[in-house]
Amino acid sequence: MNERDTLKVNNKGHLEIGGMDAVEIAKIYGTPVYVFDEAHIRNMMRVYKHTIEKFYKSNGLVVYASKAFSCMAVYAIAQSEGIGVDVVSGGELYTAIKAGFDSSKIYMHGNNKLPHELKLAIDNKIGTIVLDSYREVDMVDELAQQNGIIQNVLIRINPGVEAHTHEFIQTARTDSKFGFSVSDGAAQSITEYVLSKKNLRLRGFHCHIGSQIFETQSFIIAARKVMDFIAIIKKETGFESDTLNIGGGFGIWYNDEDPKLKLSDYENCLKSLINAVKEKAQEHGLNEPFLVIEPGRSIIGEAGITLYTVGAIKDIKGIKKYVAVDGGMFDNPRYALYQSKYTVMLANRASEPCTEKVSVAGKCCESGDLIAVDVSLPKAESGDIMAVLSTGAYNYSMASNYNRNFIPAAILVKDGKAEYIVKPQTYDDIIRNDVVPEYLK
Repeated sequence: MNERDTLKVNNKGHLEIGGMDAVEIAKIYGTPVYVFDEAHIRNMMRVYKHTIEKFYKSNGLVVYASKAFSCMAVYAIAQSEGIGVDVVSGGELYTAIKAGFDSSKIYMHGNNKLPHELKLAIDNKIGTIVLDSYREVDMVDELAQQNGIIQNVLIRINPGVEAHTHEFIQTARTDSKFGFSVSDGAAQSITEYVLSKKNLRLRGFHCHIGSQIFETQSFIIAARKVMDFIAIIKKETGFESDTLNIGGGFGIWYNDEDPKLKLSDYENCLKSLINAVKEKAQEHGLNEPFLVIEPGRSIIGEAGITLYTVGAIKDIKGIKKYVAVDGGMFDNPRYALYQSKYTVMLANRASEPCTEKVSVAGKCCESGDLIAVDVSLPKAESGDIMAVLSTGAYNYSMASNYNRNFIPAAILVKDGKAEYIVKPQTYDDIIRNDVVPEYLK
């Protein structure tokens, strides 16, 4: 478990989150339930923001990557901390708008933005749109003209850096569906095309090299390559980028195979990236660009914990022991998708020694519905409260009503108090949009 004041084992031997006993949380809110530690979310937002203020003279912006977890309360926290957000769909954008988020600090991403999504963005005066295709260039230019505005845009480019991460979440390869490659001239061509548009104001470039990255050098190399590209574009076209968006991808702790990073580690990583940008700006005689970073997982991931109740236990002698919980791949599909590893514990027996290895199974009608495999636990009993740590990022975001199960509620915990930020679903919610045609009645 990562060391922080708001996550510990209390004197009852129970897991405590944000000053509130996890067993009490389960009793009040039921299970499964997503629990978010507000203090940790704010601390992560602040470490990035303060690093830019301290080492880059506030010439930048922290932008929360809301695909990690999007809801109105998280946008309200981001707004109160003075940072921006990025969105990748009309749904995320609409949520941010309804939360009253400052539209000038919203960045819109996506490799196939739909016309109605772009219209929603421009109608609501979104700050910046990150372009990812020629089609988007034309659509945004036309919509901006119709609205009588000049729209700020960035271009997503691939600098040719591959971070050491899971193959399915690498995003900066030459054959990626995202962005335009620098190496084959595609990035320069799209830049010249955007510069030709009268209703677009090109501010600069965006890149994102992957996810769950612990190697600071990956970010440094990417920043240097993009700064080199900015220098080339200035030489070839006369246009000098005033913005560099380096994306996100900072790693977090999931289990003991991952390093346990401190706040100072994130500060040092960002500081090194900032120094690389400064050095390249000086080398090429460029102005230091406005620096945008887009952490998502590293802000929300470790802040989230999912609580379950243990149900059936099936011991296949000499082969495997399954401990089933009342959740599953409908609230955490990441093991099924990526074989993602988690730290699992019994929240009501958190100080007891682990005596056996088990696989944690969900309740879906799928043999692959597993949350964790070969994890160490005390001998589990039906009724135990199980906690799966570091589930704040991409769990709720990827959740579904598969098998018509409920997507769990989410609560925010701070100073020993909790409140809903996503209410529980009901069976009526499940069938809300079902329609029986008249001829079938």
